[in-house]
Amino acid sequence: MAKDKNKEKLILDAAIATFTSKGYHSTRMEDIAKTAKISKGLTYFYYKNKEDLYMAMTKKAFELFKDEFKEVYRNKNRPGLEMVVDLVDRIIDFAKNHQALYDSIINFLDLMKKYNSETERESIDPLILESVHFQKLLEVQHDPAKIGVMIVSIGIKDGSIRPELQPEITFYTIWSLMVGYDKMRGPVEYEAKETKISPENWRPGFIKLIKDMLKGTIQATRPATVQTSLF
Repeated sequence: MAKDKNKEKLILDAAIATFTSKGYHSTRMEDIAKTAKISKGLTYFYYKNKEDLYMAMTKKAFELFKDEFKEVYRNKNRPGLEMVVDLVDRIIDFAKNHQALYDSIINFLDLMKKYNSETERESIDPLILESVHFQKLLEVQHDPAKIGVMIVSIGIKDGSIRPELQPEITFYTIWSLMVGYDKMRGPVEYEAKETKISPENWRPGFIKLIKDMLKGTIQATRPATVQTSLF
């Protein structure tokens, strides 16, 4: 049994490395077998096909992603807002340092949009739907969010986050902002852009904006009324 688990981990680690270097579409099962230094047949013994292996990698990504949330939640002796900021920092670093894993999470979120639609579900690759790892993902996909909601709730209870906010809506809104942040990293990092923004000033500005939103320090101001005369 231990040997089986070791082989599975070996293949999965090789898959993560290969998907990272070659991308999903360019990767073949023989590429993964070569990286793992095992036979292609043995790779198919543990994983039915590339789709099944990618779902296994996605499940691993969710587990590692959840660990970031658990690490933040473990240190609860601080204001909830500080915990949220810590979490946002960790998610940014996770996406940057483990791009292929984070991309698999985002791809799964896109996949769920189709899965939840009776008309679009038919467009999903049947090999994905047949994967046992896909079925497990349906059960665990919300695990990180559950911890995120608890973190926001701590902030609301201790007064560091605005009391009128609803924890679930607040967390999922923050997560949606994080998804957008990662997708915009490319345009922001592009040197030929004309906008005055850089990765160095965007990240702290982005985090500060989230922090101010949660604290309620962002207030709309009306422009001063200027009295003029028609004559």
